[in-house]
Amino acid sequence: MKKLIDNYQLSITNWRTAFVCLLFLFSSFSHLFAQDFKREYKKAKELYNEGNYSSAMDTFKSLMVYDRDNPYPEYACFYYALSAHRLGFSVVAREMFMQTKKIYEEWDQLDEVNYWLTKIYLEQREYFRAWQLAKEIKDSSIGRDLDALKKISISKVDDVETLKMLLEENPHDEIISFALAKAIGKQPMMPDAGLLDSLASEFNWNKNDFISSEVLRSVFKDRYRIALMLPFRTSTLDAGPGKKRSQFVLDIYQGMKLALDSLVGEGILLDLLAYDTDHDPEMIKKLLKEEELKGADIIVGPLFLEDAKPIQEFSELNKINLIGHPLSNNSDFIGQNPFSFLFQPSNATLGEKSAELLATKSSNKNCFVFFGENPKDSIMAWSFMRTAAKLGLKINYFEEVRTETSNDILGTLATPTEFDEWKNPKQFKLRLDSIGSVFVASDDPLIYTKVINSIENRGDSVTVVGQESWLEDNSVELSKFERVRVTLASPNFTSISGQPYTQFRKKYFQMHGVLPSSYAQKGYEFLMVLGHSLKAYGVYFQAGLMGVRIPGVLSSGYLMLPSHDNGLVPFISFKQGRLEPIYKP
Repeated sequence: MKKLIDNYQLSITNWRTAFVCLLFLFSSFSHLFAQDFKREYKKAKELYNEGNYSSAMDTFKSLMVYDRDNPYPEYACFYYALSAHRLGFSVVAREMFMQTKKIYEEWDQLDEVNYWLTKIYLEQREYFRAWQLAKEIKDSSIGRDLDALKKISISKVDDVETLKMLLEENPHDEIISFALAKAIGKQPMMPDAGLLDSLASEFNWNKNDFISSEVLRSVFKDRYRIALMLPFRTSTLDAGPGKKRSQFVLDIYQGMKLALDSLVGEGILLDLLAYDTDHDPEMIKKLLKEEELKGADIIVGPLFLEDAKPIQEFSELNKINLIGHPLSNNSDFIGQNPFSFLFQPSNATLGEKSAELLATKSSNKNCFVFFGENPKDSIMAWSFMRTAAKLGLKINYFEEVRTETSNDILGTLATPTEFDEWKNPKQFKLRLDSIGSVFVASDDPLIYTKVINSIENRGDSVTVVGQESWLEDNSVELSKFERVRVTLASPNFTSISGQPYTQFRKKYFQMHGVLPSSYAQKGYEFLMVLGHSLKAYGVYFQAGLMGVRIPGVLSSGYLMLPSHDNGLVPFISFKQGRLEPIYKP
């Protein structure tokens, strides 16, 4: 029995000895494991310093996992991102830096993280995010290094409008202001000369240091030459009294000729040089070889966008101002040519001004938007919605309407849910007075007629905003425009009861024996405004015209925007059967 007890006690002693040994070994292994973190980190840094960034990323990755004995996860994340950046994986680096900021928001090295993030944004030309992030850096020495990077990066930006917006978000920023001043000084006619003066004054700069030697100065002349490159289609003309194939072009031209006589009375002398493009690319190329065309002060035309490219190139090469289509809202006629303009508001401007109107006039800020498949409709709609969001309008619903889905408009706006005793709808799925307005960015009758009919069926206080082109179609009775309270953007609005229009119509009738068409009226107004612009500001009128209004004779006139289109957009509606302006800029 004693032997058994002794053996048991020996076993207990051996077990205790073994347990102590295991504890010692476990402690030793734990110590060795903790040492592995240090060794791995040292190895990773060596790989990074040797430029072996791919292997460094693999090694740093194993150190990024949280462990209470691992003192290196923040550093591993940081150097993992740096290694990715060195290898050109900017997206990977950016995301890892962002994760580092999010997870280790108390880390004392976040200024370094923000520095590299800002550097990446600068490299990717995301200047707005770069400047915003740079404001988080507190270390002044890092800030100074970053300023040098910002100067180098922003110096590559020549787009004045981008720099203007960047300065709006970062007022009085000297780096942005310097880049903006340089960009303004490179403009061919410096339409932003006033802004350059302001920047130079704020930072005590000499503005002449920014002005390029290639800047064009406007020239004033006794007579100005205006080349009309239009599809007159002279080969198809005959002496008969009927309408010609190119009648609308002829009407525009006749209106211009009448304006020519009116301008002479004001001491403004213009020569109209008519070139028939015949809507033929080969003819256009032939005309552009004419030496006398290089002596034009203004080119007007072509009327078709597919003919525009060679004329745009000619305009830019010879530094001749170009108004591609005096009746068009398509900014593609401007392109990237600094000498090209629209006489009409662009589709983007029409959308923007429509949003400004509703934001001011509508008490109910809820709005629906419908637009067609045409690219110009999309441009107008998105410009409207972008501006509307800034001004406090709420876009509850928007839809691109296709031909096969146009009938769905009635279902969206006017699906009845309750009826009165005579079976007339008295409530709808879209509840009465739940929205204040509908903006229709289209001149397609399939779309706007259905919107107008739907709002008429509802009978509530919804305002429909559309385009003046709706009046040229007979798809909607004019009386319905008044019943539904339709408002139309109408940059060409003319009061037919006013004295200017009465005199114009009388003169035109005396000259041609017929009343003027809308095309003749627009041609007349176009040349009157152009003539007044040339008299006031010379050949390169944009140098003084930017942001300055030229009054019209029949219309509101012209206000040149930085986008090189017209910023004056009146809005009209019917009142007691007559079109009247509800907003006249």
